[in-house]
Amino acid sequence: MSESGCFGCRNADANAFALPFTMAFQPIVDVQAQRIWGYEALVRGVGGQSALQVLSHVTEANRYAFDQACRVRAIELAGRHIARGDAKLSINFMPNAVYEPKACIRATLDAASRMQFDPRRLMFEFTENEHMSDVAHVSNIVSEYRRMGFTTALDDFGAGYAGLSLLAHFQTDLIKLDMELLRDIDSSPVKQAIVRGLVAIASELGITLLAEGIETEAELAVLRALGIQLFQGYHFARPQVETFQTFDQLGARTY
Repeated sequence: MSESGCFGCRNADANAFALPFTMAFQPIVDVQAQRIWGYEALVRGVGGQSALQVLSHVTEANRYAFDQACRVRAIELAGRHIARGDAKLSINFMPNAVYEPKACIRATLDAASRMQFDPRRLMFEFTENEHMSDVAHVSNIVSEYRRMGFTTALDDFGAGYAGLSLLAHFQTDLIKLDMELLRDIDSSPVKQAIVRGLVAIASELGITLLAEGIETEAELAVLRALGIQLFQGYHFARPQVETFQTFDQLGARTY
């Protein structure tokens, strides 16, 4: 399908999403290398509204425009603050808002070029919690994004509709383990056994695991012992609106 043939690209209304929004950024930490590996962009209202409040205004009519606007806003802010360096910028996307990957990526690439932000530093993540009516379509998006040099990630793994069955259809570069699976893992042999199995599966498939929602030193210690290297959560830093925290500013010592 050509760019001109993409229904969404032709018909997206830039003003379709009326609620003003911006982005907060939460660091993703490589504890072994002692550095910021990347930042996840998280939508927030400019008046302090939560992500849930902002997302409650997303409809079928404005879904495409909202998805595109979020990408552009995240890249604009990253270009102003972290244009140099190699930290990834992780952007959530809605698979059901991508009509055709090659066409729908145009605004993203234009924003990266305008802000002089290397598009190879972009990571696109989608959540297992979003119902996927067409898994083949999502698989195509993942394949095209990887072919274009982007990093791909499956978020909230273990908390959504499909679980392990998604891995039989496609493999992302990263899997983000859901916080509920990891909460109090230091005191749960069952959770430890599950994560140990996921580490083995991910290793065999060439997938990197990222543990999200980490809140305690004990959780961090157990997960490190299980072989996980990338972490995200309040133990390190809370998301801050339009702010990119440095490694030295993190609230936890990540030894």
